[in-house]
Amino acid sequence: MSKTIMVVDDSSSIRQVVSIALKSAGYQVIEACDGKDALSKLTGQKVHLIVSDVNMPNMDGITLVKHVKQHPQYKFTPIMMLTTESGANKKEEGRQAGAKAWLVKPFQPPALLSAVAKLA
Repeated sequence: MSKTIMVVDDSSSIRQVVSIALKSAGYQVIEACDGKDALSKLTGQKVHLIVSDVNMPNMDGITLVKHVKQHPQYKFTPIMMLTTESGANKKEEGRQAGAKAWLVKPFQPPALLSAVAKLA
């Protein structure tokens, strides 16, 4: 059975690029447009990895990480941030919240898949 990865980004084009790369590598993908949407889709199914943007409306990625880490069923699910944010302060904020990896946009699909393979 293939692993399931949730992709959270307010940009539909980024979600599409990430989803195509993941699906072509054999992963199942759940898409969400922001943190609130992502939380509403975490309904008990096994999710092996969450790939999330940082800057999104309604609920940003760092807040999403904090919420996921409080959820008993998903607190050990690894989370990778995929964002234009490259500052050390933001990365540290993400790490403190519980993010396991940080990939800066624009990204190359092989780099994404390599990081995903290490985490999922």
